[in-house]
Amino acid sequence: MTGTASGLDARTMTVDGVALPATGTLDVIDPATGRVFAQAPDCAAPQLDRAMAAAAAAFPAWRHDEAARRALLRRSADAVDAAAGQLAPLLTAEQGKPLDQARREVASTGRWLRYFAELERAPEPAPEATPGAAVEVLRRPLGVVAAITPWNYPLLLAAWKIAPALRAGNTVVLKPSPYTPLTSLLLGEVLRPVLPPGVLNVVSGGDRLGALMTAHPTPRKISFTGSVATGRQVAATAALDLKRLTLELGGNDPALVLDDADPTAIADALFGAAFVNNGQACMAAKRVYAPSRLAGPLVEALAARARAVRVDAGTVPGAQLGPVSNRPQYERVGGLVDDALRHGAVAAVGGRQIDRPGYFFEPTVLAGAADGTRVVDEEQFGPVLPVVAYRDLDAVVRRVNAAPYGLTASVWSADPGRAAGVAARLEAGQVSVNAHGNGVLPHLPFGGHRASGLGVENGPWGLAAYTDLQVRLRPATG
Repeated sequence: MTGTASGLDARTMTVDGVALPATGTLDVIDPATGRVFAQAPDCAAPQLDRAMAAAAAAFPAWRHDEAARRALLRRSADAVDAAAGQLAPLLTAEQGKPLDQARREVASTGRWLRYFAELERAPEPAPEATPGAAVEVLRRPLGVVAAITPWNYPLLLAAWKIAPALRAGNTVVLKPSPYTPLTSLLLGEVLRPVLPPGVLNVVSGGDRLGALMTAHPTPRKISFTGSVATGRQVAATAALDLKRLTLELGGNDPALVLDDADPTAIADALFGAAFVNNGQACMAAKRVYAPSRLAGPLVEALAARARAVRVDAGTVPGAQLGPVSNRPQYERVGGLVDDALRHGAVAAVGGRQIDRPGYFFEPTVLAGAADGTRVVDEEQFGPVLPVVAYRDLDAVVRRVNAAPYGLTASVWSADPGRAAGVAARLEAGQVSVNAHGNGVLPHLPFGGHRASGLGVENGPWGLAAYTDLQVRLRPATG
């Protein structure tokens, strides 16, 4: 089935500050209906070459005036805020999240742009005296950055890359997921009058386009957020000409409940941490380990919240969880739950696809799940939470640390000091006590250990990732 794009859905690519028509199109599906509602441009290789050439041509002027860059990032944030009435409904239409959550994502996009505009860069530490020379250590922009973003937070994760890259003096070619291209294309249109031509270019297309970007000779850095499998391919291709890399590859994030925790007291926060964005968040809690005597009460407390949550199209007032964002993920979630039930888990609530158009899945809490089953060992990325009972905390810590992922984790206890001691033993990029994923903020570094990625985003650390160091020496004067 095909549809006809019109109005907000008729988006164009942005290259060198103007609209660039495409020779082909991609269907964009509304996950609340399962039907095509728009087409997006499908960028061909010659058009990608034009985008890369525009970014390269804009780089020399853009890199030299930091005050102008900061001012234009502020104006970009203002433009995003002003366009919220267009961006948020389009985000809901293509991604599925409830409209109030889409509005919050738009607001966070402006917040990230504004943060990097205002961030004061500390000078590099002065080196030790060098005989006969005056020495400076400087941060220099890299050049063109290829930014590739996923479908779960398409606007916000674009800002995570655009804001520090532009602030550091680089230019950008952005490619969104083919499942959610429209809001990123609209972002490019919104920023056309703000940024100089070629500074931000936005193209859209399928996986083939991402591979072309990664292999293209122009970019000096690839910033990618997505799956581990694709991240490995990106890293292998980028290595051929030694491009810099930032890879944020998700995680299978554990929440460890200690034996002094009150299941009723922690259920609201734990449910929210697991089902944020319908479970489609890299930092969401994706498996819970609970002491055997608390596992049953905790499952019931979580199931009660799952029964009470409203699942509906994102445009319906009061909807709290929308559909799974695309058919492949919808089918994957169903397959993981079916596999868990075949291996002895029990659905305390949910466990099935909802019989209606679109990609709706019941919020699911699984009891009796165990390590070694796919739903526990793999990243579900959907509205499913397995609860695993344990008897030996030390053994759980060892199992968690032996897993391939290490993005976020949490420890839950009536004694925050005791929980902090357990948290210190966990190998992950971010570990929280009595909360989960609460440190995803513009001023804090975010990145994973092991297979969860390379490098970090956000804060001064994320800004530095878009630069190279340069040592500058000149003869010392008397």
